[in-house]
Amino acid sequence: MAGLAIDFTLGSRRLLSVPRNLSTWGFSLEDVLAGVLPDAPASGRDGVRVLSAPTGSIAAVMAHYPGFIAGGRQDYHRHYIDMAQSYAAYVEQFSGKTRSTLRRKARKLKDVTGGYSLTEHRTPAEIEAFLAAALPLSARTYQARLLDAGLPEDAASRRAILEAAEDGQMRAFLLHAGGAAIAYLSLPVSGQTLVYAHLGYDPAFARLSPGTVLQMDALERLFAEEHYRWFDFTEGDGAHKALFGTHSAACSSLVLLEPTLTNRTLLGARAGFDSGVSQAKALAQRSGALGRIRALLRA
Repeated sequence: MAGLAIDFTLGSRRLLSVPRNLSTWGFSLEDVLAGVLPDAPASGRDGVRVLSAPTGSIAAVMAHYPGFIAGGRQDYHRHYIDMAQSYAAYVEQFSGKTRSTLRRKARKLKDVTGGYSLTEHRTPAEIEAFLAAALPLSARTYQARLLDAGLPEDAASRRAILEAAEDGQMRAFLLHAGGAAIAYLSLPVSGQTLVYAHLGYDPAFARLSPGTVLQMDALERLFAEEHYRWFDFTEGDGAHKALFGTHSAACSSLVLLEPTLTNRTLLGARAGFDSGVSQAKALAQRSGALGRIRALLRA
């Protein structure tokens, strides 16, 4: 059980966070593809956070918590890669233009930095080295600064990552250029699935697309192992996930709260806020200002 929160976000910036005591009912990609519901957890004091459940199963999910009120729902495509193929076959699924763009990004990074290299990390000692290099990078990303969504650095999270490495259930990669690590990728393993947990890069290198270069180089190595069945981009949509995924599943995340007056008021406020943001986004998109506004929110 964790002390989670109901967030009010504008683009990539969190404006307000209201703490709630929620348990989490998370759905793995293998759960989603098999069409099964994992065991439902006991409710936290305030309710349950449902994470990436198949959209078609939401009624069945809610039936486990009768009387609870739903809110903060997000529907999206959960992107994933089918790794039961060769890397060459995977790359062929991109358009010719996209393949050319990916090669150009790699060449540009190599030319500007004088070359780059990739290191793999899986043993506990290697993961310690990965964290030593990746955590300072993570602290500089907008995800960490604005959303608290960088690499976790608390003692419990570090212990969990190292225990996963002890069990052979952790993969991580660092992209190095100019004598330093400039991007990181963290991939816990769940069953036959690589879970896209964290990708980040030094903002000073953003124009060179180090995250994209790292993603492709890491995938090439992982495909060559012929060990994993799926690469799961997890909850939420996004251009990066849509680009690299080969398939997607309709999923939803939401919270189910105890029907108290406080919780009803909170979810009503969140629904009103989200509606206002959606209307403002549509207006900005029609006016052509959406890209500039997103850049300002990430600054």
